[in-house]
Amino acid sequence: MKRLTLSDRKVIEKMKNKDKAGIRSIGRAIGVSHSVIIYEFNHHCGDYFPYNAEKAHAIYLRNQEKKGNKSKIEYNDKLREFITEKLKYDWSPEEISGRLKRFYKHDIGYVCHETIYEYVYSEEGKRSELWKHLRRHRKKRIKKGSRKNYKKIKIPNRISIHDRPEIIDKRLEFGHWETDSMIFSKQKGILSVQVERKSRLTRFHKCPNKTAEETNNAIYGTIDSLPTYCFKSITYDNGTEGARHNEFKINYGINTYFCDPYKSYQKGSVENMNMFIRQYLPRSTNMSKITHKEIHDIQEKLNNRPRKCLNYLTPNEYVKLVEEIPI
Repeated sequence: MKRLTLSDRKVIEKMKNKDKAGIRSIGRAIGVSHSVIIYEFNHHCGDYFPYNAEKAHAIYLRNQEKKGNKSKIEYNDKLREFITEKLKYDWSPEEISGRLKRFYKHDIGYVCHETIYEYVYSEEGKRSELWKHLRRHRKKRIKKGSRKNYKKIKIPNRISIHDRPEIIDKRLEFGHWETDSMIFSKQKGILSVQVERKSRLTRFHKCPNKTAEETNNAIYGTIDSLPTYCFKSITYDNGTEGARHNEFKINYGINTYFCDPYKSYQKGSVENMNMFIRQYLPRSTNMSKITHKEIHDIQEKLNNRPRKCLNYLTPNEYVKLVEEIPI
């Protein structure tokens, strides 16, 4: 809708008061819809009759000054402090928004995640460099890219993900895990990552290389961290690190399944977790300088972040409250 100037309002005053012109005629004369003229009379006329251009323009300017262009975050100190604190703790805007809606809506207010993104990229947000706490550390939002494909690997006794029971696919039962290896530039050291499908609880371990032996050692470490009954299946991609998967079925009765070639997105929980971890350990990280304590601290930071899929509970909260598993 066109913003009327003082000159426009003087034309309206003349045509309305002297010429007794109709609303549509006035609109055509200054090049706006008749609805703009109706809005002008309803909102900027005030108690002044007949219509007065000077007074109408003063009302318009006063309303604009009162309106301003500040978002709810900028004029709500408590809301801004909460959002800034959680951003600096590396929560995503969507996680913050969901947490606000569930727990703090009536206390300090609520804004959607898009409003938080706008604040992050506002002048104030840029001065505070809040974008550095976003997952991708980017100064502006861009479209997601595609991932590279890898050569097909043959694995003995491989069971396809299409033979995986429906109870696993629909996340109806706790105890079904996905595993993956995160690689880093110009080094053999990797991070072996395991994620439970229902709760998104995660475990990851620093490994000296990507061999099946080291991957199994990492998964054994994950199994040792929880009661044995918490492990019912593991889903792999087609990398060679899954070649010794049968050990888990023999030793623990854990079933194993494998994604289709070139379709690692079929184990989306762990792929999504890898994206979270990259916020702290980008591909350029020198893993030889990262301690096991630092790895554990990052792990628990992620396990204590609220998730939209858990109705903004954290994975640790979900496991304690819903599954009643000691953490």
